[in-house]
Amino acid sequence: MGVLARCGLLLVAGLVCAQAVAGAAPPDPRGIDAARLISATPGQGRVVDLVVYSGAMGRPVHVAVLPAADRASSAPVLYLLNGVDGGSTTGDWRDGGNWLTRTDSEHFFADKQVTVVMPIGGAGSYYADWRADDPVLGRQRWTTFLTRELPRVIDAEFRGTGANAIAGVSMAGTAAFQLALAAPQLYRAVGSYSGCVSTSGPQGHAIVNTVVSGQNGDPVNMWGQPGDPLWAANDPFLHADRLRGLAIYVASGTGLPGDLDTTVGPGIGGDTMKLIDQLLVGGALDAVTGLCTRQLAVRFGELGIPATVDLRPNGTHSWGYWTDDLHRSWPLFARALRVG
Repeated sequence: MGVLARCGLLLVAGLVCAQAVAGAAPPDPRGIDAARLISATPGQGRVVDLVVYSGAMGRPVHVAVLPAADRASSAPVLYLLNGVDGGSTTGDWRDGGNWLTRTDSEHFFADKQVTVVMPIGGAGSYYADWRADDPVLGRQRWTTFLTRELPRVIDAEFRGTGANAIAGVSMAGTAAFQLALAAPQLYRAVGSYSGCVSTSGPQGHAIVNTVVSGQNGDPVNMWGQPGDPLWAANDPFLHADRLRGLAIYVASGTGLPGDLDTTVGPGIGGDTMKLIDQLLVGGALDAVTGLCTRQLAVRFGELGIPATVDLRPNGTHSWGYWTDDLHRSWPLFARALRVG
């Protein structure tokens, strides 16, 4: 059973995975000033494989980059975050389900003057700065890495203009909004595809607990016990008013079978068991995220915040639909980033 299936069944059933024991690397005492590029290697196709040392996490992080069409000229940056497993369980994007292996992003951005950045890792982390090291997941300081450390490296290596956008799928759809709140001057646009932005309250707690424990992490190490102020502080739904001024795109299906939920659909390859998994588990997941997205749309309406909300009448929690979401959201991102 795959990661999607395990987490989907946990979400539906409300179960909690058991924890294992592992050590956490100590942070570099120099903090974010220690962040630096370790290596940049031409990879498969147009991809450049980076290894970036994070002073906040005290370890190297792998990052895949699609350079802008004209590398000799400056370009804005689009950060694309992966879902619950961080895009790979090995640290190599070629081994996982992510924006590069499951979508046409390499081809789609080939003629566009934008640098696309895809961090690898962060499984079950919500790409947050955790309050405590986790016995299994280790030291999680993703907010610091993504908003303060990595942008300096990317802008220096790929001639960044200082204009940035961020988007993510599933868990990372929530994280994209959290990061936009954490660094309000960093991004011009934010996107969430099949995400559930609310993280506090009974619904939010249940979803976050399922995602984190599904990767054998302890949510208490992230934001404390339920009711701790950190849960509300990291809830973009509660702080949606602070998103005013950003270009916003949110999308989700309803969980009902759609055109891509067939044996010949993306990622299915005629495998009946994969299709059943996508229909049952992926259907249940997008039924939940569809409800969350409708609630967020109402919230934006109440606040008078413009947002593009794409609530599809059907569709499951799967990469084929997220590919379409990326295509549909790009014109909004391009305008915000001033990409011609």
